[in-house]
Amino acid sequence: MSEDSQRNFRSVYYEKVGFRGVEEKKSLEILLKDDRLGILPPHHESHALVMMYHKDQYSDIFHALKVVRFISEATPQVEVYLRMYQLESGKLPRSPSFPLEPEDEVFLAIAKAMEEMVEDNVDCYWIIRSFVNQLKTKYRDSLPQLPKAFEQYLNLEDGRLLNHLKTCSAVSKLPYDLWFKTCFAGCLPESSLQRVWDKVVSGSCKILVFVAVEILLTFKMKVMALNSAEKITKFLENIPQDSSDAIVSKAIDLWHKHCGTPVHSA
Repeated sequence: MSEDSQRNFRSVYYEKVGFRGVEEKKSLEILLKDDRLGILPPHHESHALVMMYHKDQYSDIFHALKVVRFISEATPQVEVYLRMYQLESGKLPRSPSFPLEPEDEVFLAIAKAMEEMVEDNVDCYWIIRSFVNQLKTKYRDSLPQLPKAFEQYLNLEDGRLLNHLKTCSAVSKLPYDLWFKTCFAGCLPESSLQRVWDKVVSGSCKILVFVAVEILLTFKMKVMALNSAEKITKFLENIPQDSSDAIVSKAIDLWHKHCGTPVHSA
């Protein structure tokens, strides 16, 4: 992973002071120091101790899972993260062969994306853990409202496009889980996804709505040419990747257009 791609995860302070055109890229180290995810304590002198604690806890959980034969050295790293999270949250199934729950699939999607952004396994697990917990706690009530907000803002931007979706009975069948539950993990490439997650970490999950709206606006001609909900959904689940950076930039512009300069708007 290039140094530039690592430094693209935080822009909240530029947003606070209104410098939207300034280079947004921030290092993972700054993310951890500013620590919107609650991974580290506010006193920087305590960070080394806490990082050591995180490393020790990671090792203890990893060892425990090996003892009960839930993981081995050959287990994919994202599955290791899942089993660790399940054990910590008291939701480890009786057998690793049990089928995954929907929330486990969401965790894995986020973990796969985060794995591409963070090289150190210990750091990666703690960031995934905190990110998922943020979705489950801070955004627990907001996330279910996002499909309705999506419909509202799409209507404002392009009512004809929304009417086409309604005519095809596609509105209720759009890939909302992919968009909103996994925060576009598995939909957008890493470089674009970091910019979206930056806003989520900063305190606003509404950015997800505007990314979804911009996807529809960007591929309007393609969507308008499709005449069934199934075809529309299938296309939106696998959008071309080469337009992702432009989509996210325009989505951020839409976010500012409709919400001003929100920093903590859920």
